[in-house]
Amino acid sequence: MLLAVDIGNTQILLGLYQGSTLLGHWRLATDTRKTRDEYFLLLRALTHQEGFILENLEAVSLASVVPPLTVLWKEVFRSLGCPVHLLDPQESPLPLLVDNPREVGADRIANALAAHRKYGGYTVVVDFGTATTFDVISPEGEYLGGAIAPGIMVSWEALLQKASRLAQVDLDIPPGVIGKNTVSSLQSGFIFGFASLTEGMLERIGQELGCPFKRVLTGGLSYLMAPLLKEEAAVEPFLTLEGLRIFYEEMS
Repeated sequence: MLLAVDIGNTQILLGLYQGSTLLGHWRLATDTRKTRDEYFLLLRALTHQEGFILENLEAVSLASVVPPLTVLWKEVFRSLGCPVHLLDPQESPLPLLVDNPREVGADRIANALAAHRKYGGYTVVVDFGTATTFDVISPEGEYLGGAIAPGIMVSWEALLQKASRLAQVDLDIPPGVIGKNTVSSLQSGFIFGFASLTEGMLERIGQELGCPFKRVLTGGLSYLMAPLLKEEAAVEPFLTLEGLRIFYEEMS
């Protein structure tokens, strides 16, 4: 079995694979205060709860944008005697046609790899994570660059923290764009506002490419945003994990 691990700034996403089949997946809060032993016990408990034995892992495919946790998680798997394959921008499976390849997050490379292998052609991946990222891939599998905008949930939580009179409400699609109360006004501004940001960025990317492209959405809120876009977009909630699986298989 292969464990794919994506360590992000806000969450750690894990997926357990048998071949190309995703057997189970989990999300953890990113916490640099936790020790190696704490993460080990938490990981063992999660996998055991689903009927899997952690010691049966054959390999780990790891992407991380949090250097202290990169080291810590590698130690976790070394204690299991499990080899760790780190997706490193300096040894990217895709050509990175940007000014400084070291600046490209490993998760974005994993997304680009999975999208290219599955969809081909010109492809744009939109990841609704801590940040909202746009990544452009050529038909030849070249990473052409992208854009970074604020993340929906980070912006949402920041607004609620700063504006104490605003109630804690669910981030959901409101009845209309013109809100009739504080809750629906908040929902409209964030849901339709970020949908417009996404659509506007995709339109500008298309103008710069000068050709049609495929749209792939991933991240926790991709399912919410997809129906609001003008053109059809594929929703791949586990795109990063798929990229890590493909990376392991192609590099092994």
